[in-house]
Amino acid sequence: MNLWLSLSKALSLWPDREAVVDHHKRFTYRQVGQRIANLTKMLRKKCGLKKGSVAAILSVNCHEYMEMYYACAIAGIILVPLNYRLSVVEIADILADADAEVLLVHGALTACARELLEGKNNLRHVVWLESARQEDRRANDIDYEQLANEGNGEFPIDLPWIQPDDLAHLYYTSGTTGRPKGVMLSHGNVAFNAIGAISELRLSDADTWIHAAPLFHLADAWSIFAMTWVGAKHVFISQFHAAEVLQAVQEEKVTVTVLVPTMLNALLHDPRVEEFCYKSLRLILTGGSPIAPEVVKKTISTFGCEYVQLYGMTETSPFLTLSLPKHEHMHLGEQEQIEIRSKTGRPYIGAEVRVVRADGSDVVRNGVDVGEIIARGPTITRGYWKQPQATADTIRDGWIHTGDLAVLDQHGYINIVDRKKDMIISGGENVFSTEVEYVLYEHPSVKECAVFGVPDERWGEAVQAAVVKRAGYESTTENEIIEFIRERLARYKAPRAVEFHTELPKTGSGKIYKKGLREKHWQGRVKQVN
Repeated sequence: MNLWLSLSKALSLWPDREAVVDHHKRFTYRQVGQRIANLTKMLRKKCGLKKGSVAAILSVNCHEYMEMYYACAIAGIILVPLNYRLSVVEIADILADADAEVLLVHGALTACARELLEGKNNLRHVVWLESARQEDRRANDIDYEQLANEGNGEFPIDLPWIQPDDLAHLYYTSGTTGRPKGVMLSHGNVAFNAIGAISELRLSDADTWIHAAPLFHLADAWSIFAMTWVGAKHVFISQFHAAEVLQAVQEEKVTVTVLVPTMLNALLHDPRVEEFCYKSLRLILTGGSPIAPEVVKKTISTFGCEYVQLYGMTETSPFLTLSLPKHEHMHLGEQEQIEIRSKTGRPYIGAEVRVVRADGSDVVRNGVDVGEIIARGPTITRGYWKQPQATADTIRDGWIHTGDLAVLDQHGYINIVDRKKDMIISGGENVFSTEVEYVLYEHPSVKECAVFGVPDERWGEAVQAAVVKRAGYESTTENEIIEFIRERLARYKAPRAVEFHTELPKTGSGKIYKKGLREKHWQGRVKQVN
C-alpha cells in the first residue's frame, strides 16, 4: 500500500471532474495528474533528488502543496512540511536535522525565506512556488511553474516501487528537551489513515473539501489523500480568514472540512455568519484540542450539519478516536447526543486504543477511573528521525504512550481530562513548556521559572509563565520578558502573561511544583484542558 494508489484511482475514474479550486485557478484531475507527472520527473532531473532524498516545503495553503505531497510520494522523496509560524532559527534547525536538499518556498513567505537562505544551510536548490523578485533569487533557484509544465504530462516508466514501510513524510514537533523531533510517517501509515477516514466518515465523490486548516499540519494534510482517493473536490484557502471560509463554503458548495476549535469558534462568532447559506455542509470535524459541548451545540444549530471530534497525534497519522455516536445512541435526546459528540471518542478503525493505569492495567469503564491513553496499529509511527532514545521512551512494547490522561465510559468512549506531558495546545499548536522555559532561563533577570497552560476562550489554552527574578533585576517588566521570548521562538509559544513570585512552590524532592501554579487558573472546571 502506498500513496500513489489514491491518485491513480482518481485519474482512472474521475479524470474530467474538477479536482482543485484555488482562488481563480481551477484544474481537473487529468490536469492535476499531468502537472504531478512533470514535477515527478523534474524533481529527479533538475533537482537531483532520488528515492530517500529529503525535500522541504515552506508554504501557505495552495494547490501546489497538494501536488508536492503527491510528486514526492510517487518519486520516493521524503517531504518535510514546515510550519511557517516558526522562527527562522527553528526552521533552519529543522532543515539541518532533516538533511533537506531542496526547499520549496511560496512567494508569500519571501521575507522569511530570504533570511533563512542568508544563513548556513546544505540546500542544493530552492524552488519558488510563486515568482520571486530577481534580487531574492539565487543563481541556481528554480521556478515551480516551469517544473510543472515542462514535459508531456505522463508519469515516467522508471519510477521506483514504493513499499508500505518506505518513509513518506517527516513532521516536526516541538521537543520536550528543546530539540525538535521529526515524526517519521510511512506510506503505509498515511494510506491506512486515509482509507480509515473514507470508511468512518462516508467520504465519496459527492464531497467537496475546503482546506482551511494549515497543510503543514496533519490536522488537514491527511485529507489530501483521503479526498483524492474518492475523487472529491479540493478547495484551497491560503490562510484562515473566517469570512473567506464562510463565503467559499457557500460558493463552492463545500460538504465537509476539519478545523481546530479556535477556527470553528471564529466562524461561529464572525459578524457575517448569518449572511451565507450552508445547505451543502454535511459534516464539520475538529481536531487538535478538546471542545466544549456548548460550541458543539452552536455548531450544529448554526450550520445545520453533523459534528464529529477527532483525536490523535502526529505520531499516529493522526487519528486514534472519533466521537461518532453508535446506532444505539440515535434514539437519545439532543443534549445526550451532543455530550457524546463532545467526547474524545471511540477507537478509530484499525486502531487498538487502551486507557491504562501506571501499572499497565486497564481502567474501569466508569467515567471516573483515570489512566493514560496508549495505542498501537497500522497508523503508528516507527519513531523519531535520528532519535532512538526518544523513540524508545514513547513507543514501548509496540504501544505508543500519548501522555494524555483520560477516563473510559461504559460505552467504550474515551474522554481526556488532563495531560501527563507538560504540553499546552494553543490554537491547535503544541507548545512544550520546557522549550519556553529553556529560553526564559537565557534572560539575565530569570532565576527560576515555570511555564504552563491556562484557559483561554479564544485559543483554548494560553501560555503563561511564573518567574522569580534575580537580585538586581527588580525593574524587569512583563513586556520585556514576553518580547525576549518572541524574538527567539514563534509568537504563539510566547507567554501571554507573566506572573512574578518571590519563590516558586516545590515538591518534597525539590522540583518546581508546576501543578500548584496551574491549578488556581483551572478551579471550578471539570476538565483540566480547554
